Parts: sequence; structure tokens; C-alpha cells
Amino acid sequence: MSKKSDSSVLLENRKARFLYFLSDFMVAGIVLTGTEIKSLRARNASLSDSYVYVKEGEVYVANMHIAPYKDGTMFNVDHLRDRKLLLTKREIRHLENDLKGSGMTCVPTKVFLSHGFAKMEIALAKGKAAHDKRDAIKEREGKREVGKAMREGVKASGE
Repeated sequence: MSKKSDSSVLLENRKARFLYFLSDFMVAGIVLTGTEIKSLRARNASLSDSYVYVKEGEVYVANMHIAPYKDGTMFNVDHLRDRKLLLTKREIRHLENDLKGSGMTCVPTKVFLSHGFAKMEIALAKGKAAHDKRDAIKEREGKREVGKAMREGVKASGE
């Protein structure tokens, strides 16, 4: 039997798209323990309020909550510990230069599985002002109303 190629999204940080302008997306591997990956596969995790930082030439994600595995024993680790991300030296240098003094931050946007390994999509983020958030809400509500009108139009013509 061939090895299954599972590229399924486990977590998404939808709040990040609302709060920030996102750019320069990168994919990084995540260093996890055995019980953490089991808990992650069960979707017992959250990306809200998490961020990425560079320290001594290494990249870490902070405040990513992975709930303790229910069947884990002494092997469960702290649910809010900083987890190391795996990037190339070139990508780390690029990220470090972009974060230095520019008012930018780096946030995780997705966690997914690729060939059995946990990966995280990260993006450079610049905060949105209040009026930008209002524009996003207006746009979302407009799309919802158009979709509703189209569904009602289809129902009316189908009867």
C-alpha cells in the first residue's frame, strides 16, 4: 500500500486576516512531541493570539495552544510552550530583516499536514486601522447579501 499524501488543513487563523494585512507567506515545519502531534491531529489546538519571533538565529511560535493529549501520561508537555519552527537560514535572515524596526509582525495563518508532517504557514503582517476593518465587514456583508439574493432568485425561478 502506498503512503497516503494527506495535505489537510488542521487549523486556520481567520482572525489574522481580519486584524492584519498579510504578505510574504512561508511554510515552516513545526517541532512537536509525540503527544502534541496526536492532539493536533484530533484538532485540539488554537492559533488565536499566537505570533512568531526570531531569537538567536532560530524561529519560534509563541502562544500556540495545543491541548494535552487525553491518553497521554507523563509525556504531555506544557500546552502553551514556545515551539521551534524549521526554516532555512536564508528564510530566517529574510524574516529577521523584515521584522526589524518596520512595524511588522509575523503571525501563523494555517497548520496542516503534508506527507504526515505538521507544517505551519506563516505570514508577515501589518496591523489594520479601524476603518480598514469596517471596510472588510462591509465587503463580507455585501457578499453575504448577494449570495442570499442569488439563492432566493434560484428558488423563485425553480418553483
